[in-house]
Amino acid sequence: MIEVKSEGIILERSGNAFDDQAVLNPACFERDGVTHMFYRGVRQGDMVSSIGYCQLAANKVVKRLAEPVLFPEYDYEKKGVEDPRIVFLDGTYYLFYTVYDGTNALFAYATSTDLINFQKQGIISPRFTYAEAGSLFGNSQIKMREKYFFFESYIKDRQGGDILLWEKDAFIFPKKINNKFALVHRVLPGIQVIYFDDFKELTDDYWRAHLKDLGRYVMLDPEYRFESRNIGGGCPPIETEDGWLLIYHAVEASRVGRIYHGAAALFDLDDPTKVIARMKKPLFSPSQQWEKKGDVNNVVFPTGTVIKDGRLYIYYGAADKRIAAKSVDMEELLKELKRNIVPR
Repeated sequence: MIEVKSEGIILERSGNAFDDQAVLNPACFERDGVTHMFYRGVRQGDMVSSIGYCQLAANKVVKRLAEPVLFPEYDYEKKGVEDPRIVFLDGTYYLFYTVYDGTNALFAYATSTDLINFQKQGIISPRFTYAEAGSLFGNSQIKMREKYFFFESYIKDRQGGDILLWEKDAFIFPKKINNKFALVHRVLPGIQVIYFDDFKELTDDYWRAHLKDLGRYVMLDPEYRFESRNIGGGCPPIETEDGWLLIYHAVEASRVGRIYHGAAALFDLDDPTKVIARMKKPLFSPSQQWEKKGDVNNVVFPTGTVIKDGRLYIYYGAADKRIAAKSVDMEELLKELKRNIVPR
């Protein structure tokens, strides 16, 4: 059994106007011994989210900005910019985040060369209704699982026929694959990947062709009880000799409601649609009181990692209220994963 150490609570809400309700779901990047953390801050009253920034040394906050680095400016994000993930590739920092207008959740990105000044680049996710999307991936040459059609019908019936495909949990791999960007995204209930040369390619026509053949691009679908409702990309992938390591979140539909877990899987370095191994049980689950009770109960939601001295530090939102961390020995984690090879 692999040992997962709790590093405790890392960041709490502040008295600043933009994050006085909650802090959660951070993006992390380590540079020169300093962990740069971009986190979702929630404002009291209207519950609108912005993205804040702090620095950690030895998992202690040494600097924290009183104002957000990204905040709602446009109609498509008027109810929040949320859940950042950060990746450094070819001299550029890419910060991916969810934009929410009160009805639709889509993903966008911003870029920086210095981790200080970020330029918003706009929405890049597909903008189709669930009815349109369902008809598209229903034509996939590879048969889609019934759960994809369940979510298409469920969300359309619950929230109306005009709601757009709910797209969250997006980020790119920190290395090009076959000389192309590889971007992880999520059409419920699984995790998928797309490839492209330039972000300008991500037009409606591109996404229409992708959704028509979605079955070919599924990285991971729910398999086990602890991920019975859905899964989603968590932290940007980590390159190892054994494959791409992905720490993701898994949602269990239980008698007490949804329970969010942290999980792990390995993927082929040249083709991330090939799963090498995945854990059959959660890597970690809500166990502390502050993970079980908060603005949303029973949530551990991993979104950022840092490797130090052979240990993997996983930063996560705890009960949608505060930010905490777990750590695990990288070698032990990879050994545990390789005990759970996926047959091909």
